[in-house]
Amino acid sequence: MLTTRPRGTNDIMPGEVETWQYLERQLRHICGEYGYAEIRTPIFEHTELFLRGVGDTTDIVEKEMYTFIDRGERSVTLRPEGTASAVRAYLEDKLYAGPQPVKLYYTGPMFRYDRPQAGRYRQFHQFGVEVFGSNDPAIDAEVIAMGMDFYGRIGLKNLELHVNSVGCPVCRPNLRRQLQDFFRPRLAGLCPNCRERYEKNPLRILDCKESRCNELGSEAPTTVDCLCDSCQAHFESVKEHLKLLDLPFLVDRRLVRGLDYYTHTAFEIMAPDIGAQSSIGGGGRYNGLVETCGGPPTPGIGFALGMERIIMTMKSQGCAIPESPALDAFVVTAGKAAAHAAFNLLFKIRGAGISADKDYLNRSLKAQMKYAGKVGAKYVVIIGEEELKQGTAVIRDMAAQEQSTVAMGEVIRYLLDKIQHTPL
Repeated sequence: MLTTRPRGTNDIMPGEVETWQYLERQLRHICGEYGYAEIRTPIFEHTELFLRGVGDTTDIVEKEMYTFIDRGERSVTLRPEGTASAVRAYLEDKLYAGPQPVKLYYTGPMFRYDRPQAGRYRQFHQFGVEVFGSNDPAIDAEVIAMGMDFYGRIGLKNLELHVNSVGCPVCRPNLRRQLQDFFRPRLAGLCPNCRERYEKNPLRILDCKESRCNELGSEAPTTVDCLCDSCQAHFESVKEHLKLLDLPFLVDRRLVRGLDYYTHTAFEIMAPDIGAQSSIGGGGRYNGLVETCGGPPTPGIGFALGMERIIMTMKSQGCAIPESPALDAFVVTAGKAAAHAAFNLLFKIRGAGISADKDYLNRSLKAQMKYAGKVGAKYVVIIGEEELKQGTAVIRDMAAQEQSTVAMGEVIRYLLDKIQHTPL
């Protein structure tokens, strides 16, 4: 139907969009404080980028991507996440040739063909940060702390920070062997996806959401059990830096995240009071991803926060959200000549930096006043035939229910003075 939006998508309407704008302002502000610059990448990319970058054993690539053939017979995919695109831009636009590390952030829609549920949609929105060029455990801690700092600023409470290390190419083969040895006698009980993962990437079994796979793998070896000395030292240093910042955390030995590119540090931020799907953001290090995408060996780390999940958590916790500023002035008229003069005045008022509007439905004077009250205008500027003759306007303070007659040439000065002295 033409009047029905596609399943798993949402309209963000006035009254709700103000919350999004508030969050976006907060995100841009904190990124400025932490030294991150904005990047904007295409909504679709060549499919190969995600096959190589995200990993062909992930649920995203296997089941969730919106992929199609364009008119040039090329396979393109609506971006399911932001990191692969950031890596592609880092390489294509030669950001590696500038000062390192490169610290970027982005926000925008992502697309995954998944079963819609509370806070999870087929078109969803992510805010993410990426840091390229540093392997310092301190930058891991900074990225994690930045996410927690943002949540604290918007008023979220009772969050849990889960951290883990998922190893590196040196220690992964050992983990792979141990996992295959553990699951070999349990293979028949795994879900079909995990039976495939057993050969391709048994680490993915630890990330399965099926209860039977969770039960069968409850005693399975974990990444922490198999870390090489270098990964162990890196993880210990990350934890030390988090402690320096007084950031409480839980070591979650089964946390592996859902993407193949992660190495070393992995983390998730949980809001336990929103239900079983409690993750509201997470990320980790991906030291091999730039090389996988055709670049030189370059360490990287980042996170992504789900905007819909954040808003759902804010509502659940009753967080205060600043209201959108009310309209400063509404111009009300009576008579055609007055309407012309008011139209000219309206644009002069706006030009002075005052938010203002007028009636465009030819309502009566009484109806215009009523509408001005409905839209929350602080002041109403009334111009009728008599005011026009005298070169004046009547300005009504809607909160105080008081009004004054002001010379037409003084209307803007009067409004500016009143608005500046209006209590916040």
